Formats: sequence, C-alpha cells, structure tokens
Amino acid sequence: MSVSKIRVAAGVLHHSRGATVLRRAPACSGVLVLNYHRIGHATSSSLFRDTFSATPVDFDRQLAFLARNTDVIGGDDLPDVLRTGRGRHVLITFDDGYLDNYELAFPILKQHGLPATFFICTGLLDGRGLAWWDEIAWMVRTSPRRELPATSWIETPIPLGALGDDREPAIKAVIERYRALPGEKTAAFLDHVAEATGTGRADASLARNLWMTWDHVRELRDGGMTIGAHTVTHPILSRLTAERQREEIAGSRARLAVELGAAPRLFSYPVGKPHTFNADTRAALKEAGFSHAFSFYGGHQPFAPLDPFDFRRTYVGWRTSLPVFQGKVTLPMVFARW
Repeated sequence: MSVSKIRVAAGVLHHSRGATVLRRAPACSGVLVLNYHRIGHATSSSLFRDTFSATPVDFDRQLAFLARNTDVIGGDDLPDVLRTGRGRHVLITFDDGYLDNYELAFPILKQHGLPATFFICTGLLDGRGLAWWDEIAWMVRTSPRRELPATSWIETPIPLGALGDDREPAIKAVIERYRALPGEKTAAFLDHVAEATGTGRADASLARNLWMTWDHVRELRDGGMTIGAHTVTHPILSRLTAERQREEIAGSRARLAVELGAAPRLFSYPVGKPHTFNADTRAALKEAGFSHAFSFYGGHQPFAPLDPFDFRRTYVGWRTSLPVFQGKVTLPMVFARW
C-alpha cells in the first residue's frame, strides 16, 4: 500500500474512531513490529535526521494509543506468542543504542507500562564515535561547497546548494552510495567524502553523549526491556565475506553476553532491506545461536508462513502524524496485509 493511500485510509480511520475498528475487527493473528531509532527533535540535529522516529510528545501519544488498543509484547515474550499462534500483537523495537533511547524513550515506556526490545550495535557503545551514516550527514550538511563532483566514487555530481539549505537529498544520495560498496571499501569512501566536502573527518567530540553506556543497557534489561544484537560496527552484511559476517554477528552476541551475563536470542539486520542479508548471513546467525532476525521493509508478520530470519518491521519516522501512525497500526492488523 502506498504512503498516500495509507494517509487517506488513516484519515478515514481517525475520523471513524479507528481504535474501535481495531477492537471490533475479526482477529487476524500475527505480530506487527514497529521500528524506532531515535527519540528527539530531528530538525535541530546536524546528524542524519531520518534516524529520528518521534519527538518525546509524539512518542508519548503513540504509546498511549498502543496501550489502549493493542496487546504490546516484549521480545522475551515472542517464543510463547509464536508457539501459541493466536492473537494480534505489537512489538516495539529500537535499533543502534542511542542515548536518547535511555533518557527519553525508556521513561515514557515505563510511564505507559509497555515493554520494548533494544537492538544494540556493540562497537558503537564501546568506541563512542560517530556512526558512518551520522558522519556522512555531518560532512555533507556542513560542507562549504555547493556540489560534490563526479569521481570514481560518485558517478554523477551531487548538488548541495548553499550552506544552510535543506541538504537531505544529497545526504541520502551519499549514504546510498556507501551502502552499495563492498565492505572493504567503505573506510576509503568516507575519506573521499571528507575531502570532497572540504570538511575533513568529523571530530570525536560530535559523538559525546550520543550513545548509551553498558550501565544504561543493563538498566533497560532490569526494567523489563529485551536486549538484542545489531552487529559490532553496523555494516551492510551482504557486502561482507562470509567470515566477516560471522565476526560481526557472533562478535556482537559475545560482547552482549559479557556485559549482560546472558547471550541474546534476537538480532536485527543493519538497514534491513532484502538485499542487505543473504544465505551466509542466515548461516552465521544460526551458527551463533540466534533464534530470530528482524528485517526492515514493512509488513504485518502472520504466524504462518513464518521465516524466523526475516521477521518484518514497520518504519516509524519523525514526520509520521498521529493519524498516520494509527493507520500504520490499524490497517495491517485489521487486514493482515501491507
């Protein structure tokens, strides 16, 4: 279903008391997984704004709707839910490990009495540096230049406009180029972008107070949240060799086991589109001991057929109004499609 159709249908549901529709509709069994990244104000950030999912106010309103109208489960509940194979459930997930997950999302979740699952990129917590997508956004956004020229790295020129202009299209174009590269070339590409933009590589101070600490992660776990793995360095897994994929997947699980005292069973793919994981990825997940892996290209997940290593999730972005959010939740759970 297109975004425009979702908006139209969401408006109809909103004005016709969509929550009532959800409660009264015949039960289409399955799980709707919502994917968040950051809570905060996107437009005030110099980093990648598409990682922001909601402001604190919007997140509070979304959780209020979910608490009133859906059965929200935690990641630890998933095995029993799948074994039962009945009911309509919602699973809230966060990726990466940003500090605002602990400072902003966690208190709101507790206020509503709802669980969530947090997929941690272990190398970002340990290294305390900028993630590659945030560094690309910062370099492009702060560049004094009006265009990135065509090179062996960038096939066609990318217009930037004047400093202070909305450079989101340019940022997304450079990020897409990064995602398409073999894993061994990504570091050199970042060096090239630093030179092409004229900014140099980002200073480490930009990542200060950006990531949770391990104490924060343990507090999430002790507060009833589920902790899962999200690789070590957040690469596009399918762009790596089978051996490097094993290192990223098993390494993240082992690191979490050290910090939390137990190895996670749930994993989420970086980026998560169908082309970002492959047969080698699945083999590495099984070998490492994961039971389920979550992708990121939308959809309600029925109990059958179920691919445990392609558990689909629905994106929540900071531009999502409350009626559209209600539509994202209500429509697939009513019709078990989309």
